[in-house]
Amino acid sequence: MKNNRNQFLTQRLVSGDSKAYDILMDSYYQRLCCYAQSLCHDPNLAEDIVQNVFVAIWTNRKNIKPNFPIKSYLYKSVYNEFINQYRKNKPVIYLEKKYIEAIDLVAEIQQEEIDGLIKLMNTEIENLPSKCKEIFLLNKKEGLTHTEISEYLNISIKTVEGHITRAFKILTEKLGAKAEAVFFLLFGINKQLKNDLSLLNQEV
Repeated sequence: MKNNRNQFLTQRLVSGDSKAYDILMDSYYQRLCCYAQSLCHDPNLAEDIVQNVFVAIWTNRKNIKPNFPIKSYLYKSVYNEFINQYRKNKPVIYLEKKYIEAIDLVAEIQQEEIDGLIKLMNTEIENLPSKCKEIFLLNKKEGLTHTEISEYLNISIKTVEGHITRAFKILTEKLGAKAEAVFFLLFGINKQLKNDLSLLNQEV
């Protein structure tokens, strides 16, 4: 029934029905903002991305295939706009290319499955060995650097790096092929994550 409703709305949108457009915005705007924020980790940019998508959808509505699932079209459009913004605002170096590739792994997945992967990641973080979990959360949740953690816990930086690398290994084993994509979705692109993944890759 929901699919038939969405198909009807898509057909009305293609024909230029502004009410169908308003209904789609009311139905998907907030969900798409949450999805965009999971990609860019910036609520203002996320809203800009979604607004750009809806403007483009209305402008190019005649090119939308009436039978194409509108939900998939909307999420894919947000993903494409995110990539466009990302490439526009940052030089694409090797690890950032890996980020784009990682995001691409989940771009076609339903939002419910993405939510499930993130929930699984959080569950597995809770299941990490206590010291490993403490150091990982200080770094990834609290934003402390390796040096700050070593001073706070009175341990060596090498010990901090070892625990974080161990955490990544455990989480990668639990989540499988999509683990790296979820790392980027949860923690975003930053210098520390690049270094941590580099350490992990060196040990593989």
